[in-house]
Amino acid sequence: MSEFPTLRFAHLYPALLNVAGDGGNLMALRRRSAWRGIPTETVDVGIGHHPDFTQFDIVLFHGGQDVEMGIVASDLRHKASSFREAADARITMLAVCAGLQLLGHRYIPPSGPALDGAAVLDLETRGGPQRFMQHAACDVTFGEDTQTVVGFENHSGVTDLGPGARPFGRVVAGAGNNGHDQTEGAIRDRVFATYLHGPVLPKNPWLADLLLTLALERAVGGPVTLDPLDDAIEERNHSVALQKALRNRGQRTAIEPARLGRSGS
Repeated sequence: MSEFPTLRFAHLYPALLNVAGDGGNLMALRRRSAWRGIPTETVDVGIGHHPDFTQFDIVLFHGGQDVEMGIVASDLRHKASSFREAADARITMLAVCAGLQLLGHRYIPPSGPALDGAAVLDLETRGGPQRFMQHAACDVTFGEDTQTVVGFENHSGVTDLGPGARPFGRVVAGAGNNGHDQTEGAIRDRVFATYLHGPVLPKNPWLADLLLTLALERAVGGPVTLDPLDDAIEERNHSVALQKALRNRGQRTAIEPARLGRSGS
């Protein structure tokens, strides 16, 4: 029998928001929990579902294109207050790309009306004239620990942070939030938001274990130390991704969105 309680994961809109394989983040969390004997339960949260997000331990909100974002935004207005309550209650969340944008105040696409977000994060995003598509890396500091997080960015959104959010990381390679201020993603309390696909957690076991640790500490009401795992494969993948990101550092690989079939987040 596990010494830990069952971790409950909320996986938002899995049928709509998985264009870059971000569902692999859920797989990584579940697998790394299972290897340690930590039980988990996953609830898929789709259109028309209105759960109490304070009843989960980790909430995952992944990436999608503009069409899917419009569908999600219409539904999100019914979930926004529960999102904010969960953030205030220090529920651990991971938002990627479209998830980042829709946890902000609004996303303003290149054409069409603005999409209201959940206002969990103090940020706003506008659809920009270029698409940032490249291997990327950023330095992330949480507490006294700083690690380099790697992934693949693919977005035309230009995100600016307000005073109520701090960057998830500082750009090492890539465009980050907007291509000019060296910020990447956003953090508020235990809400982590990033533009990094990959999916990001399998390539960054430190980040995956940080999310698990924070969720478990809230669940048990005290400090938690996770059993170490053999992360040789994960660290090798991390190293390869970092090398690819550094190889392109300083070289913008953005392309015009019009050259793509349809624009994405």
